[in-house]
Amino acid sequence: MMFGLGIPELLMILVIIVLIFGATRLPQIGEGLGKGIKNFRAALREPPEIDVTPNKDPEQKQDESER
Repeated sequence: MMFGLGIPELLMILVIIVLIFGATRLPQIGEGLGKGIKNFRAALREPPEIDVTPNKDPEQKQDESER
């Protein structure tokens, strides 16, 4: 599997998580992780909100090239 973890290791991790958080909180934790991953992927796909690079008009470029 991933990172050299097999089924026994993943089951042991799941048991430890259940002991720490309890079985009733697991759906809430899973939902939070899912929303976080979804927001992270959306943020990677979106362009930057503010583009501060100046754009020159074609007329300005022609004026500068004539000088």
